[in-house]
Amino acid sequence: MKAVRSGQRAAPGGVMAFARFLLCGGGVGVASSFAVAALASRVPWALANALVTVGSTLVATELHARFTFGVGGRATWRQHAQSAGSAAAAYAMTCMAMIALRASVESPGAVCEQAVYLSASAFAGVARFAVLRLIVFARGGSQGADAVHAHPPVPTTRTARTAPPTDPRSLCHAA
Repeated sequence: MKAVRSGQRAAPGGVMAFARFLLCGGGVGVASSFAVAALASRVPWALANALVTVGSTLVATELHARFTFGVGGRATWRQHAQSAGSAAAAYAMTCMAMIALRASVESPGAVCEQAVYLSASAFAGVARFAVLRLIVFARGGSQGADAVHAHPPVPTTRTARTAPPTDPRSLCHAA
């Protein structure tokens, strides 16, 4: 990636950013699903999901700032707050999916619960990618305008080309 003058790395393209999002966010999501299952054996499931969602959101936001969206540094408090909003929606979505599962299946097994939880998380993840890319870590807006005005383009001067000299004396001063 090419570095820009403001110290930030160039933003990766959409496909590359999505691949990185899947790697970082998906890894955190899979780890979170196991953490929720383990913690839910000691506390109510909704509390376990809330605690794991908070922790995984902090970790994932840092990973996305550093690697996924090419910010090149730590996430700002504003980015953490905006990311938390999308995580709250993801939390609600996973809770609704699990409530619907338990309402429709009397005693779901662990594999069924994992499948439902991961499916809901995947759907919420695609929505989060859009929010993070288009809003939270967007390069436009005031941040982009500040970066553009901080380093104005260097003016170039153009000189008119003239025909090459044909006189032998002007071609070689020794002649």
